[in-house]
Amino acid sequence: MDVDDKYIEVDPEKLGGTPVFRGTRVPIKNLFDYLEGGDDLETFLGDFPTVEYEQVLGVLELFRVKLLAEYEVAA
Repeated sequence: MDVDDKYIEVDPEKLGGTPVFRGTRVPIKNLFDYLEGGDDLETFLGDFPTVEYEQVLGVLELFRVKLLAEYEVAA
């Protein structure tokens, strides 16, 4: 299981293959929608109690690393 698989699950039987937090039915996109809307992590976690704080941090770190790697390659 790589880092992506530790935090993110994509299963055609679960929300039609939408990426979700592993072991939940909560789309990863919801996290970014909350942050974009100005909500903090506590609000997100309160609204989605099946998602763990570690999962949120893992997903954010994963996307940070991928984003920075993409810009390093482009530079």
